[in-house]
Amino acid sequence: MIALALIVAAATLAVGLAATFLLRLLPTVRLQLAGLALLAVALPLGAVLLSGWVMFHMGDDVKILAVAAASALVAVAAALSLGTSIARRIDRLRAASGALAAGDLGARAPDSGPRELAELGRSFNEMAANLEELFDARRELVAAASHDLRTPIASITAMLEAIEDGLAEPEEYLAPLQSQARRLSALVEDLFELARIDAGALAHELDAISLAPLVESCVRGFEAEARARNVTLEQRIAETPQARCAPEEVERVLLNLLTNALRHTPSDGTVAVILAPADDEVQVTVEDTGEGLSPEAARRMFDRFWRGDTARAGETGGAGLGLAIARGLVEGQGGRIWAEPREAGGARVSFTLPAARG
Repeated sequence: MIALALIVAAATLAVGLAATFLLRLLPTVRLQLAGLALLAVALPLGAVLLSGWVMFHMGDDVKILAVAAASALVAVAAALSLGTSIARRIDRLRAASGALAAGDLGARAPDSGPRELAELGRSFNEMAANLEELFDARRELVAAASHDLRTPIASITAMLEAIEDGLAEPEEYLAPLQSQARRLSALVEDLFELARIDAGALAHELDAISLAPLVESCVRGFEAEARARNVTLEQRIAETPQARCAPEEVERVLLNLLTNALRHTPSDGTVAVILAPADDEVQVTVEDTGEGLSPEAARRMFDRFWRGDTARAGETGGAGLGLAIARGLVEGQGGRIWAEPREAGGARVSFTLPAARG
């Protein structure tokens, strides 16, 4: 009896493993489920039939076979129904992915049904939304870059034509030509910098330094401009741990923030630079008493080519890339940057850098 049981168990296990391997080779989920249902019914019943035939030489084998066949058919039908439902949802996901690959960025997959398929659909939709946002941003970038490149090129072309037609002397347009060439060169350099940031091609040589001397140096560099604008320039430096950063890039970010703050602060206003510790980071804040920030400006001021005041941007020649580059430089060093309005009026822009350990 024990020997027979061991033989039947071993045979059932061997057949089950072999059948499981073969089921994985079936081409569709529907067939795999149907095969699994058939195996789950046929294998134990086959073992029972074999044991009964050996032990009792039963005369009701046909009845047991009929019951086994009926049970297997019911299980197969249920598996086919379930497989059809799962396959239908997978087909819709496949159709959505095909549409996205064909260029339909608005294609979305169903996010209902079994948990795994619903999560897969939501992940697909999130990916599609990110792609759509990325392509929209690329279109805006190309349009804005084309506009800002066209303006100095048109100005240079007009001045050269005037000189060529004898309407002006070369010396008269020498300074404006140099100014427009510098503006064009700065824009191209900023675009190249953004491309390097996007590609992750910037090599950040991080050192453990104290930010206090760097902040003091940047503030001193703007004292003359602040006096000319009748703006009070302050620095509030608390004792902080050393930051792990690239000093030249941090200086560039801080100079950009100070330039924007002075530009948007009226006469008799105040610009302050604050250096303070923040958990495992070092935080640098530039705040002013200017016109403040709208919710849209706080949300979008780090976007490329976005200008809160287009008229003022045109006067100063800004292309709206400085803050986008600043964000890329800060995040590339493991930090964060954000903007918010001050409760007493004005704006506050802060960025953090990782504190050096040890």
